[in-house]
Amino acid sequence: MKKTFLTLLTIGLLFMVFQCEDDSKLTEEKERQELVTLKQTIENLATQSVCNENTECKFIALGSKPCGGPWSYLVYSTSIDENKLEKLVEEYNQKEAAFNIKYTIFSDCSYVNPPSSSKCENNTCIPVYQN
Repeated sequence: MKKTFLTLLTIGLLFMVFQCEDDSKLTEEKERQELVTLKQTIENLATQSVCNENTECKFIALGSKPCGGPWSYLVYSTSIDENKLEKLVEEYNQKEAAFNIKYTIFSDCSYVNPPSSSKCENNTCIPVYQN
């Protein structure tokens, strides 16, 4: 009787352990998808911007590398709701930094240079890099 009880208890505990691992993988994937969706929202907003003589081109650091610093820089014009864009980017950067820590994400630790400036060409803001 004790042996049967211990066997059932062991099987039950093993099932629970493996179930927890599956749940954590689902949670990680869900959180990753939320990051992807938020980044798409940010990029869609930025691509709606148009530059002309009444607007200014700007750029903002986007993403959070596990080693520190952004993954890239997003160029946009002041023709969009800048406050909304900045808040979305801040939220994204914070969520990605927390995701990296929570799931022990690694990356290359290369530094991404920001543009030296941005300019308007054919009604589109583009980054300018100096050599």
